[in-house]
Amino acid sequence: MRRFVRSFVLCAVLFAGFSIGLAAQAQSADEAKAEKEFYESVEREIERLTRLLDLNDAQIFFVDSIIVHDYKAMQAEIKELSERKVSNANMYYDVQDKWQEKIYEAYEKVFDEDQWAKYLKSGAARDKKSRDKRRAKAQR
Repeated sequence: MRRFVRSFVLCAVLFAGFSIGLAAQAQSADEAKAEKEFYESVEREIERLTRLLDLNDAQIFFVDSIIVHDYKAMQAEIKELSERKVSNANMYYDVQDKWQEKIYEAYEKVFDEDQWAKYLKSGAARDKKSRDKRRAKAQR
């Protein structure tokens, strides 16, 4: 009987450890998938901007760095809000607007005048106007 109890306890402990290992592995696989999707979306955006603006290699490098850094920082802030269980959607919009504005300002330094004009015409000016409108409304 004692042997049976020990075997049962041992099996239960092994099963729990195996279950935890599977859960961790599944979480790791989800994180790896999300990371892959993130970099694929960055690559698509860089390709879009390169086609639209005829970026040179140095500009591609800077745009890549800007996008990766700022979007990662934005994701971290959004995750922090989510972990704190913030339910106010405006706070999430504020974080997105903050980082979109930083990207906008960084691009202005990287693009030449013609590229900047094309970038604004491609929708960036409209997005900037929307951000400014939301900021003005929030400050009232």
